[in-house]
Amino acid sequence: MKAEGGNPAALASQSSAPKRRRSPKTDPRLVAEIRRLRILHPNLGKDKLHVLLRPWCAEKGIALPSVSTLGRIIARAPDKMRHSPARLDARGRPKPMQRSRKPRKPKGVATTALQCLAVDTIERVRDGLKRYLVTFIDPASAFALAVALPSKATRHTQAALAAVLDLLPQKPQVLLSDNGSEFEAGFAQTLTEQQIARWYTYPKTPKMNAHAERFNRTIQESFVDYHEDLLFTDLARFNQKLAEWLVFYNAERPHHRLGQQPPLSFLLQHQPQCQRWWTHTEP
Repeated sequence: MKAEGGNPAALASQSSAPKRRRSPKTDPRLVAEIRRLRILHPNLGKDKLHVLLRPWCAEKGIALPSVSTLGRIIARAPDKMRHSPARLDARGRPKPMQRSRKPRKPKGVATTALQCLAVDTIERVRDGLKRYLVTFIDPASAFALAVALPSKATRHTQAALAAVLDLLPQKPQVLLSDNGSEFEAGFAQTLTEQQIARWYTYPKTPKMNAHAERFNRTIQESFVDYHEDLLFTDLARFNQKLAEWLVFYNAERPHHRLGQQPPLSFLLQHQPQCQRWWTHTEP
């Protein structure tokens, strides 16, 4: 305080961090060897590097760093010692590959009724013949729709998506799906035209689309298993029966997580516009 001329502000706590920080001293040969291994085996992790460096360090008389120290050595490098794959352009010059990153479902995000639509497919096989069901469900209200398809070609899934969007009282803001090819091409084009955002699940992570997976189980155990013959012999008749079951599922079947209400009752309570839509729905 005296050095500051009696200013009381000098008594306030200040940072005690050192003005000069020590920089770690790492043997350049070790850094070069780590880089060589990361180029030879792209993006090799610190745990595996620790094992591979052990005989090399013993031969060179260099102390083997710990796994965490190896991680810090890699992190301090300006390029993180990453070796990006490259292709050659028309003139033979290296051109880095551009990886497209798919938008993933954010963690811990809870959607409101009809804000998100989760989609998935079910495959059934009998005597070498395949049939598919594409299922749609609103995770918030459990309102669900489904249709059986002769194949999972995008022309079929695109038509199913268009029909579902026509049936919904409001357009969803986002669609959640896995990375299946049936949800690309024309299917993705419809989403773009309708200005519906897209969330992808991570590969082999069905729990990211848990509501769709649970509905897939329900529809198979409650309906498909009892009408499988129609699925393979008369697809139109199967879809007619399926529509009748979906009316029961959405309008009458109690749902535990909705307080034993059916999805439509839940929607009528939480989405005022659904009341106008419901009165215009033909029986």
